[in-house]
Amino acid sequence: MPLIPEEPQIHESAQGPRATPASGRTAPTPRPVPGPRPAAPPRPGRPGPFRPAPPAQRSPRDVAPAKPAPSGPAAPAAPATASAPPQIQLIPASVDGALDAAEEAVDMLLESGRAPGDVLVITTGEQHPWAAHELSFGEASYWAQHDAGDDVFYAEAAVAERAASRPVVVVAVNGGSDAVAATALPLAHARAGALLIVCGDPQKINSVLGAGV
Repeated sequence: MPLIPEEPQIHESAQGPRATPASGRTAPTPRPVPGPRPAAPPRPGRPGPFRPAPPAQRSPRDVAPAKPAPSGPAAPAAPATASAPPQIQLIPASVDGALDAAEEAVDMLLESGRAPGDVLVITTGEQHPWAAHELSFGEASYWAQHDAGDDVFYAEAAVAERAASRPVVVVAVNGGSDAVAATALPLAHARAGALLIVCGDPQKINSVLGAGV
């Protein structure tokens, strides 16, 4: 049986470092150790790591102005509410006592805090003594005090239409015909801003106004 020649074995001692390059060749320069590699671009069909895209820069022309939020149909304007009618207070009094009752009503109004210029007193019969006294100096002086508006003003029904409105009107039904009362009471109601006080006979007042007061 033929013998197979053994392959020559190379011992480690025989492999020394090749410090000397072969003749005619230079030793290669050592390469730097590379750092971590950047992430590879995603392959088609395979999603890569999520990276939000930077917002696109838009020029001022591209930016549309913000539109106001659409509002519903404009509500119709509420109609102006008419002023509330004045309160009406009836003070029973005789023809002879109606003027005194009106005076007491004025005193109570002033004591409660009403300004004198807020009160107008109308008489259907005899003039109030104050009005008679002031008219003795002439109508110009009399109406000048009315225009000043800083004191209680007294007027008879015949000229009361010239008087301006005031918050409180007091009517003394102290005489005169039913026609005068029928004219004076609606006028007083129109001149009163907040309160109308009527001093007189309730039956006569109701018969003239048809129980309207």
